[in-house]
Amino acid sequence: MTTQVMGFHYTLKDGQGNVIDSSSGGDPLLFLLGSGHIIPGLENQISSMAVGDKKNVEVKANEAYGEVVDDLKITVQKSQFPEGTEVKVGDQFQVNEEPHAPIFTVVNIEGEDVHIDGNHPLAGKDLFFDVEITEKRDATKEELDHGHAHGKGGHQH
Repeated sequence: MTTQVMGFHYTLKDGQGNVIDSSSGGDPLLFLLGSGHIIPGLENQISSMAVGDKKNVEVKANEAYGEVVDDLKITVQKSQFPEGTEVKVGDQFQVNEEPHAPIFTVVNIEGEDVHIDGNHPLAGKDLFFDVEITEKRDATKEELDHGHAHGKGGHQH
């Protein structure tokens, strides 16, 4: 079977129906099937859909961004940041440059204590997608070589 590229429009909602993200008004999201560029639970549920199909998809936390890992919630001292760095709630950073190293977010500051969290913001949450498939085609040799889908103008990153 030939590897395929799929394109879709989506609206992502949380369990209370609040919109978290949407492709509405923009280009559809393109991805190479099996490349790991979208969450597994979503890919599994839409991969057999055809162009024009619409579906409401529920993705459990363990098939999305995983469960919350308490070991990724840690407290560090302000002195551990580079000198002159103004640390603010909401700041994000990686503690090393390894591929796939978690991105930590500053969630609270109490005096010299900086509370950081390396969980994805959507970890531990079931996600709800409204999906419409806009494209389904064989991947090009270039897309297969690069390991990701290319949009109308070439690369779509």
